Amino acid sequence: MWGRLGAAVIRRPVVVAALTTALLAGLALAGLGIRTGLSETEQFRVRPEAVTGAQTLARAFPAGTTQPVAVLTTPSAVPAVTDAAKALAGVASARPGPAGTAVAQVDVVLTAEPGSAASDRTIEALRDAVAAVPGSAPPAMSGADAPRGAVVGGTVAQRYDVDVANARDVRLILPLILLLVAAVLIALLRGLVAPVLLVLTVIASYFASLGAAWLLFDHVLGYPALDSGVLLLAFVFLVALGVDYNIFLVTRAREDARQVGTREGMLSALKVTSAGILLAAVFAVLGVLPLITLTQIGVIVCVGVLLDTLLVRTVLVPALAFILGDRFWWPGRIRRTSAEDAPPHGR
Repeated sequence: MWGRLGAAVIRRPVVVAALTTALLAGLALAGLGIRTGLSETEQFRVRPEAVTGAQTLARAFPAGTTQPVAVLTTPSAVPAVTDAAKALAGVASARPGPAGTAVAQVDVVLTAEPGSAASDRTIEALRDAVAAVPGSAPPAMSGADAPRGAVVGGTVAQRYDVDVANARDVRLILPLILLLVAAVLIALLRGLVAPVLLVLTVIASYFASLGAAWLLFDHVLGYPALDSGVLLLAFVFLVALGVDYNIFLVTRAREDARQVGTREGMLSALKVTSAGILLAAVFAVLGVLPLITLTQIGVIVCVGVLLDTLLVRTVLVPALAFILGDRFWWPGRIRRTSAEDAPPHGR
């Protein structure tokens, strides 16, 4: 089947490459409206009793009652810190909590649900407000880690910090992964054109899978947003799997190209594609788990692997190879060998 598909692509490679690229771009554009960040009650696909209890409580009391924010300061600064917290929009109440000889706590209840965007904005404003209170820094830390004022902690603030760290990691780790992958491909293929094109196809597959999955989440499943950690985890999975199978494809194509040329070598290499369908089915199993984060990762990776298997690796990459011919391996060259001199596959 893959051989017949490759034969169809080879007849009109330019048209096929243009249509495939347009399809991937269209799916990627669907991801422009992606929202990230799930609140505490939005974490489960099937609503557990704890979520029902939290929603019941939120109808009678401020939504942040279940998880008050802990502001740590000095005992002498408790009144000023309490007043600074009460003056903020988004704060339902603030009152002194436990106190010791050196550190005291102020319990702050937010009006927004923990983990929501409104809660995150209030945490930011609360940190700025209490840190500006003179003499409010607790003496628990010193040196470079010493706070400039009262510090805001608790599970709500911790979740906000995790989301900020995830966003920072996405901006840092994604380019590093791509650079590492490109370096490995350049060393393996001893060229530049093929590695650059393969990395670009992996990026296109990732954004297209995000867009396609978001259409499913938003319009079919009704999920309000993606969990903040999904983007990074899905990228790691899809890049690893996509590059893995691209390596299988192009190394087999390069090996066969030494005997029959780039076009026929790419047609022969398409036979390694079938494993991707099974891999997509394995990740689809995550979609039945109760945690929305795992469901989202499973669906995005499943869609990405299917796109990579049925479109990118079997249609787009071969079309690019057919268009470029031996230039696909530039600046490396394919040294033709006879069938008798060629080593068997796998050696």
